Amino acid sequence: MDAMNQLQELIIKVDHPLQTTFQNVHQGYVTENLTRFLKARDCDPSKAYQMLVDCLNWRVQNQIDNILSKPIIPAHLYRTIRDSQLIGLSGYTREGLPVFAIGVGLSTFDKASVHYYVQSHIQMNEYRDRVILPSASKKHGRPITNCVKVLDMTGLKLSALNHIKLLTIISSIDDLNYPEKTHTYFIVNAPYIFSACWKVVKPLLHERTRRKVQVLSGCGREELLNIMDYASLPHFCRKEGSGSSRHSEGGSENCYSLDHPLHQQLYNYINQQARLREAVAPIKQGSFHVDFPEPPDVDTRIAKTIESGFDSLTLNGNKERLNNWTGAQA
Repeated sequence: MDAMNQLQELIIKVDHPLQTTFQNVHQGYVTENLTRFLKARDCDPSKAYQMLVDCLNWRVQNQIDNILSKPIIPAHLYRTIRDSQLIGLSGYTREGLPVFAIGVGLSTFDKASVHYYVQSHIQMNEYRDRVILPSASKKHGRPITNCVKVLDMTGLKLSALNHIKLLTIISSIDDLNYPEKTHTYFIVNAPYIFSACWKVVKPLLHERTRRKVQVLSGCGREELLNIMDYASLPHFCRKEGSGSSRHSEGGSENCYSLDHPLHQQLYNYINQQARLREAVAPIKQGSFHVDFPEPPDVDTRIAKTIESGFDSLTLNGNKERLNNWTGAQA
């Protein structure tokens, strides 16, 4: 019996609460989603089953199925989170995969507690999986179960190390509960500091992850135009040398902005779902707490290696160069 058949036989035996939340995971594409967990566990059905059951239990215990009816309020708090956790949907590839832009270098994560940023991240994941991907699948007449991500490194500084804990939490949540949702990671506008960091981190990553990462030259416009139309390029990729900014384009062009269609649709969707549930449970102030997974050893090791790598750069006489660079970015 092949791995898929073994996993299918195992998963149909789980109890009702797990079956219910699994429906929100697979959205009708059972085989494609079981395949994701198999890939994440090197096609070992028993390990994939355990990973999937752990994921489903996490969803039930943390009420993840309800997170899209839990708005971040008041509205100005949500706006400050969007201004400090930069992510957006710029368009779609020619194959129909959603293109998510992420402002790694300019995200500050300093306007709210860790819980709010985790809530915001999971809401984006759930909206992608329950609304965006099913819509793309219906439009193209075939299952579309993952996306591409364009990571903009403009503005990256040594101070980014201050966010290692939060980024490790978010990365762990994705690795354990949303495996194989990203087809390719495109890294653009990479400064010297990223190049030094990447040399340290790359050997520590799983080969499956390394194969997905492509570091493009400059803003990556020409390479990205091979897989998407100009209209789907993130705003920071449209003009060579333009860099990125929270406000470099108007609200309809800057996919990070709360005024961008994705964020307007997401914001309205969450508030609509909240109103439907309000008769049962009034909306409360405060973040929607989610249990954080313990950071895997590899994530801790990566963080420590990055820090020691920067220490090594400093000791090798590069302190002035790094200080000059970070000062120019301030």
